[in-house]
Amino acid sequence: MNINAIREQFPILHQEINGHPLVYLDSAASSQKPRSVIDAVNRYYELDNANVHRGVHTLGSRATDAYEGAREKVAKFLNAGAPEQIIFTRGTTTALNLVASSYARSVCGEGDEIVITPMEHHSNLIPWQQAAKATGATLKYIPMQPDGTISLEDIEKTITPQTKVVSITYVSNVLGLINPIKEITRIAHRNGAIMVVDGAQSTPHMKIDLQDLDVDFYAFSGHKMCGPTGIGALYGKKALLNKMEPIEYGGEMIDFVDLYESTWKEIPYRFEGGTPIIAGAVGLGAAIDFLQEIGLDEIDQHERRLATYAYEKLSSLEGITLYGPKQNRVGLITFNLDDVHPHDVATVLDSKGIAIRAGHHCCQPLMRWLNVSATARASFYLYNTEDEIDRLADALLQTKEFFGHAIG
Repeated sequence: MNINAIREQFPILHQEINGHPLVYLDSAASSQKPRSVIDAVNRYYELDNANVHRGVHTLGSRATDAYEGAREKVAKFLNAGAPEQIIFTRGTTTALNLVASSYARSVCGEGDEIVITPMEHHSNLIPWQQAAKATGATLKYIPMQPDGTISLEDIEKTITPQTKVVSITYVSNVLGLINPIKEITRIAHRNGAIMVVDGAQSTPHMKIDLQDLDVDFYAFSGHKMCGPTGIGALYGKKALLNKMEPIEYGGEMIDFVDLYESTWKEIPYRFEGGTPIIAGAVGLGAAIDFLQEIGLDEIDQHERRLATYAYEKLSSLEGITLYGPKQNRVGLITFNLDDVHPHDVATVLDSKGIAIRAGHHCCQPLMRWLNVSATARASFYLYNTEDEIDRLADALLQTKEFFGHAIG
C-alpha cells in the first residue's frame, strides 16, 4: 500500500487543528471519506437527483440504476449471493433493530433464549433486551475470559436447544478482538438457532464472505468504511426475510392497498418504505469501489501492523493500562492513563491536533466488566501511519506531565 497516495485522496486530512497537523484516530466511530465518494454523492445531486422505482423519466431511471447498482455492489462485496438479500437501512443500529423487532419477536416465546455477550455495542444489546421483554424469552450472556475473549467451551455451554437467536459482534469496538463467528455459527445452527452478526467494526477492515460464514443476518454501516453517514445494510437469508413482516409502513413497500387491508412487495422492498437513502447508497457503492481497488487484504495487513506497533509503543509507557488481547486484534487500542480521566486525555490530545474517542463507547456493561467508567480509544484505518502513532505516544507522555504524573 502506498500510504501517501492514499492519504492524498482524503481532503479532510490536509488541515491543521489547533495549530498542529491533524492526526485522525477515531475511525472506529466514523471514517473519513475519499474524494471519489464525495464526488459520487455530489454527482448524483448535480446530475441524477430524482426518486427511484417510480418515474419513467430519464433522471428517475438513472437514479434507480445507481441505487440498485449499489445494492449489487454490496452483495458482491460481502459474497452475499442474491442482491435481494440486501436491505438498505440507516446503518447497523436500524438493521439490528429490524431483526430483533420483526424476526425475533415472531419466533421467540416463554422458555426460549436469546444469547449475546457482555461486549456488545448498545445497538446489539438493547434491541434484544426489548425483544426478550416483549416475548418472555430469556436473555443470556456468554461469559468472557480475563482478556475479554470468549471461549468455545463457554459458547457450547451457553447456547442450548432452547436458544432461538445468537447475536454477536464480529469485532469489539472497545477491545479490538475478533470473535470466532464461523465456529459460533456452527454451534448456533447445531442447536437450531439463527446467527446474527454485528459487522460494524469488521466490514471496513477485513474481507467478509457471508457464504463461507453461513450467518443468517449480517449488519453494517457505510460511514465506518469510507461511505456517507446515514446508510448501511442488512443481509438476511432469503428464506428468513420472506417470513418477516415489515416494521415500517407507507409508500414503496406495498403491493396492493385497500381501505382495510394491504399486501407487501417482495424482498427487499417491503423493508424499504418511503423514499430511500439514494445518495447514501450511491456513496456506499463508491466507497466499496475505493476499498476494493486498494484491496481488503492489504487494508487488513496494514491495520494489524499498526495495531501491533501501537500496542507495543503504548504498553512501554509507564502508567498506562491497555484493554483487550495483544494478538488477533484489529486496528484500535483502548486505554486509560492512571489518575487521568479519558475526557481530559482526549481534550489535551485535541489541543495537539490528535483526535481520539473518550467515553463508554456505547458499551456500558463492558465498562462495568472492565471496572472503569470510561476509556480512551485510538482507532486506525488505511490512511494512518506509524508516525501518527509516535505522535500519539509523545502526546500521552505530555498529557501525564501536564497532569503532574510524569512517566519515567
